[in-house]
Amino acid sequence: MARTNEKVRYSPDSKSGHTPLTAAEGVTAAFRILEGRWKMLILFHLFSGDALRFSELERAIPAVSQKMLIQQLRQLEGDGVVQRIVYPEVPPRVEYRLTAWGLALCPALDAILTWAEARPGPQGDEA
Repeated sequence: MARTNEKVRYSPDSKSGHTPLTAAEGVTAAFRILEGRWKMLILFHLFSGDALRFSELERAIPAVSQKMLIQQLRQLEGDGVVQRIVYPEVPPRVEYRLTAWGLALCPALDAILTWAEARPGPQGDEA
């Protein structure tokens, strides 16, 4: 594994104006929105940009219970990540789609996926 003599630290030249403390608080707040066993999977299914009906999400994530899916979708809706659209029909039709703010998560989660795929092997060697 490659090492460096230089100490790695938060860049004080950040254009965002964050300090290490405010950056950590901001990331913690973001992860609170995303925490939950099923939220990431729900988000990845909604990243296509298309609205999905509740039943489509249920079929796409068969291991999640209906109660848990409802709970996770309500939390994402409450946080402004997901939009719930109810059509006044009989029977009622409900669709979910990402808000513009939710769609803005896509590059960040793609970057996390790329980071995870680059994980070194068990001996610490670079892949």
